[in-house]
Amino acid sequence: MLEVIALSVFVPFAVLYMKVELKWDFLWASLCLMGAVYFMFRETV
Repeated sequence: MLEVIALSVFVPFAVLYMKVELKWDFLWASLCLMGAVYFMFRETV
């Protein structure tokens, strides 16, 4: 969960302030982290 929060702060900072161009890698990394958070916190039956 901490990685998701850190990326949600760092990516806009890098894009807006440091002028890093957006790449598809940002999207894929975000989706992988969201999936990891989902599988960690889902309730198993």
